[in-house]
Amino acid sequence: MKKQKYVLNLLLILALTGFALWFALKDNFDQVLKCISQMNLLSLVIVLLWGVLFTAVWGLVYYVLGRKYTDHYTPGKGVLVAFIGSFFSGITPSSTGGQFVQAYIMKKQGIKVSDGASLLWADFIIYQTTMMVYVSILFLLRFAYYSAQSAWFNIILLGYIINAIVVIALYTIALFPNIYIKLSRSLVKILSKIHILKNPEKTLDSWTLQVTSFTREIKVLAKDKKSIFLCVCINVVRLSLYYSLPFVIAIALHIPLKMNEFIDVMALSSFVTMANSFIPIPGASGGTEVVFSLLFNNLMKNLTGAVLVLWRFSTYHIVLIIGGILFVFVKNYYARKENKIDLEGM
Repeated sequence: MKKQKYVLNLLLILALTGFALWFALKDNFDQVLKCISQMNLLSLVIVLLWGVLFTAVWGLVYYVLGRKYTDHYTPGKGVLVAFIGSFFSGITPSSTGGQFVQAYIMKKQGIKVSDGASLLWADFIIYQTTMMVYVSILFLLRFAYYSAQSAWFNIILLGYIINAIVVIALYTIALFPNIYIKLSRSLVKILSKIHILKNPEKTLDSWTLQVTSFTREIKVLAKDKKSIFLCVCINVVRLSLYYSLPFVIAIALHIPLKMNEFIDVMALSSFVTMANSFIPIPGASGGTEVVFSLLFNNLMKNLTGAVLVLWRFSTYHIVLIIGGILFVFVKNYYARKENKIDLEGM
């Protein structure tokens, strides 16, 4: 059933991406194709590998956090976890599938499931906090101007508020876990009475375990200021690479952008990320392309479609392909390794 679900999600991604690209390219398809075909080969390679670079940078976060749990954790193992997590996040609704598979891979790498869960919580907390601070700065610099240009920015503001609430909720849970557990009990009772939850006790136990694990990791993480600082710095680099890519593509396509428009591009890229909060479809497919086209159209003009195609392929499709290939390879590698151990033990 899971394999069938993943196949259906991939088909949905292809269909929605196809529609979104049609929407973005329908008015100037020939011009976009000509522009991309005339790109310098080196520039094209740099652009297409940009997504690989920022995903690899993300992997360094797992390396910094992972070496607390095992002495032999290498940067390569962290990068592997990042790519495989990107693959499963990219093919599941609201990116829900990534962390489960990442915990599975880390277990194979010698990190216990409980420690892997704590590590993933730490990564999530640090990333969300860093991202919201980063995006808040960009909002302060550019949001007032762009919100006056288009009503679409009200949706982006709502996305920003939702992400801010998530971060505030995380720290509230960490400070007042018992209150959250009591609220969870009340919510579970209500949901079970209206027959939404089939097994309320199991659900409550699961939520309580997650809150306890989360709170414990927050306390442990707060003592490790060096790791926090390193992870924050890595995430700043990762976000900077992600948000700056449309500018790099524009320069490669000879779109006449000025250096003072670099912050505009960074801000618009972060706004696309905020808008994605409303898109529960795997990979936020379809919606991401449409939002990108609407937000960047005034800046990139007729070549917005060309920038979109290269940006989306670099940040999503290439990473998805590499992550999928690595998962198949790693799964087979560990299966062979376990079979070899079993044979030697006979």
